[in-house]
Amino acid sequence: MAQVKAYLEREGGTKIPCLFNPNELSISKSNNWSADQGAGRTAPELTFDGGGGGSISLALTLDTTDTGEPVTKHTTKLMNLMELDSKLPGYDKDTKTGRPPWVKFHWGDFHSFKSVVESLEVTYTYFADDGKPLRARANLSLKQYEPDDTWSKQNPTSGTPLPHRTHRVRPGETLDRIAAEHYGVSTAWREIAAANGIADPLAISPGMVVAIPKRGSA
Repeated sequence: MAQVKAYLEREGGTKIPCLFNPNELSISKSNNWSADQGAGRTAPELTFDGGGGGSISLALTLDTTDTGEPVTKHTTKLMNLMELDSKLPGYDKDTKTGRPPWVKFHWGDFHSFKSVVESLEVTYTYFADDGKPLRARANLSLKQYEPDDTWSKQNPTSGTPLPHRTHRVRPGETLDRIAAEHYGVSTAWREIAAANGIADPLAISPGMVVAIPKRGSA
């Protein structure tokens, strides 16, 4: 069973792939109510004032240690989602005012509502000897851009393949050492991380059991 990869769709059709599927996805929806504080009542009577829109929070791990290229190649694409785009409808070239693009998050059968990136926090967590960033964690907060009632009818899927075997983490082990033990290639640690939904390759501890998928199933 093939690993289903998540990605962000930018307005205009450009896809921004997630190097690792998120291990958590938080979706929230709010409604607005007003209270009639009538005298002599033990509780107010509420009046529905309309929906407050939805929001999505997710954390992505971006890692390029296997290729050696700077991870900023990927983080820059996320940062650009918060910049004004002169090619979008509504841009005024005289005043140079406009808006950032909307995005949609896709993962298997889950397709989110159109959203804007309300906030983005990028933390670089690993560097090469020359200072080049190779690993980053990106926390995104997406806010609904327009009415859409289809997203709540869908379910996200992890797409995790059926494991052929498991491995119990021993003290001092890392994912690349586990990959070298089972595959003979340390760079295959990404397949193990993807199969187990491990967002941070360093966040494994002794006693943890990880699935070892068949090579190429991710």
